[in-house]
Amino acid sequence: MPPAPRVRFAPSPTGFLHVGSGHSALANWLFARQSGGELLLRIEDTDAERNRPELVDNVLEMLEWLGLTWDGEPVYQSQRGDLYRDAAAKLVAGGHAYYCDCTAEQVQARAKERGGKPGYDGHCRDRGLEPGPGRALRFRVPESGATGWVDLIRGDVAFEHANIEDFVVLRSSGAPMFLLANAVDDADMGITHVIRGEDHLNSTPKYLLLLQALGIAPPGAFAHMPLLVNEQRKKLSKRRDDVSMADYRDRGYLPEAMVNYLALLGWGPPDGVEVRPIPELVELYRLEDVNPSPAFFDLKKLSYVNAEKIRALSPEAFRARAGAHLAAQGVDPAVLSEASAALASLTTEVQERVRTLGDVQPMIEFLYVDEPTMDDASWQKAIVKGKAVVEMLDATIAGLEALGPDHWQPEPIRGAIEAAAVTAGHVSADGTAQLSKAQGPVRVAVTGRSVGPPLFESLAVLGRDRTLARLRSTRRRLG
Repeated sequence: MPPAPRVRFAPSPTGFLHVGSGHSALANWLFARQSGGELLLRIEDTDAERNRPELVDNVLEMLEWLGLTWDGEPVYQSQRGDLYRDAAAKLVAGGHAYYCDCTAEQVQARAKERGGKPGYDGHCRDRGLEPGPGRALRFRVPESGATGWVDLIRGDVAFEHANIEDFVVLRSSGAPMFLLANAVDDADMGITHVIRGEDHLNSTPKYLLLLQALGIAPPGAFAHMPLLVNEQRKKLSKRRDDVSMADYRDRGYLPEAMVNYLALLGWGPPDGVEVRPIPELVELYRLEDVNPSPAFFDLKKLSYVNAEKIRALSPEAFRARAGAHLAAQGVDPAVLSEASAALASLTTEVQERVRTLGDVQPMIEFLYVDEPTMDDASWQKAIVKGKAVVEMLDATIAGLEALGPDHWQPEPIRGAIEAAAVTAGHVSADGTAQLSKAQGPVRVAVTGRSVGPPLFESLAVLGRDRTLARLRSTRRRLG
């Protein structure tokens, strides 16, 4: 009976976890959970100059937020140096590696002089240098032949050795390079399937050559996930694009929505139903069905998936998630209590309209502040450029003043505003009120925004006195 599959997610803590890394982590997690295998976590922290503890913490925190749990304790490459040094010594003893004292400038100068393909030219292959200061260890790539494999996503892949330069496996400082540490660790940890991003495709033949030189059987399968690109179809960049996983969490995206959406990048369920529970994704996801073409990270579609997940929550769960999000953003406890009470009064109306948890606070803020924060774009559109704004506000104030406290309910409020719309001239061809245009000035005057929960229900919750006070304030502002 073959051993249970083992996969690994191996982030490098030189930056925060981003959506590309999250995509690879998810593919490994889905495969492990579907196959009854194990997902191991390895922190590739051999680059001491660039690694920072807070980045390791971010990786672990974001994986936990996404629910991508791993098996066993994380493995840290910084604690496994002896394994890499032993492997390097074995490569030297077998004639598969040699020491090189060429600087980057010398390599570039020779490449420029000879013309043609840039890169290292094997200058130190036969010099017989001993280890010493300023000398790196390079792998001796065979001069002929090719190295290839059958990729679960890309099919047959092969690289001619003539196109692979002798690559460094130990820096001149003695620190191991990614390729050597990666190959040694995968063998030591019993990895059976290597699932990673397309950006590692060119390094895979080097990985396989290292294993062959060390006398180690390669993993049984490889799968290189599609590249994630932006709207311009350029590779997602941490410097240029919005890719930080923590930023999406802080903006109010649900972890189950992010997982659902990441699974759809390059893959689609056979029945076409894209928004679905995570257990169903585990059951349906197949690496063989992943499209190798670059996948567009579409923020609009992520927001759509997130909105669908929010609407699927129970009202109680929605309020709890919204409250937890506000608390995590550092909202003052007293304000948080008022916000929670405001949300409770309009839970259904808000839940149906927000796309992220970050939309909740500005949508209900008007209920618990003395004066709403006025959105300038909404003011310009509804008040400055609106039709018959003064007339609409005057008629609305008069109509709502006529409603006593006992009649301060959504339907009577609607009737008063419909009548005001007719008075102000917002009338359709059949003589009925055009509420869509008439409500704009009223909503902005009372809430500060042109978008929010249903107006009549909002005014009922806000109360008669505060509603009229805000309408009068806006009317005075208009002179």
